Amino acid sequence: MDIWDELYAAASKVRRGRTISPFVEAGQVGAAILTKSGNIYAGVCIDTASSLGMCAERAAIAAMITAGESRIDKLVAVTRDGRVGSPCGACRELMMQLDADSGDIEILTDLETKKTVRLSDLMPDWWGRERFDEASRKE
Repeated sequence: MDIWDELYAAASKVRRGRTISPFVEAGQVGAAILTKSGNIYAGVCIDTASSLGMCAERAAIAAMITAGESRIDKLVAVTRDGRVGSPCGACRELMMQLDADSGDIEILTDLETKKTVRLSDLMPDWWGRERFDEASRKE
């Protein structure tokens, strides 16, 4: 089993659509991330009646940050029909803001062919690059 299959399995394992309350549903989408240090974190989407939910990717990122990490290497999101999907704009933005090298994050776009895309390809001309450049000059 290669790393993409392992991440797909981790995201699929947590993906179980369920109703939490009349206001909250969860688990239609699952995501798994591999950190630069080799750890895997998974999360599910949380949809709420008040639109205060979160995507599976951000749930996985929250688990990673809670564990003390912040550098992502690879990401897989599994949609409700079992296919892989690309992260939404809010998730892309959060990932870009995590680390100066976040543009190198690989995102699986096709499980069968193992086709991937780099986050920087999804976020060309990202607005925040200068802040990372300024921070590195101050060090």
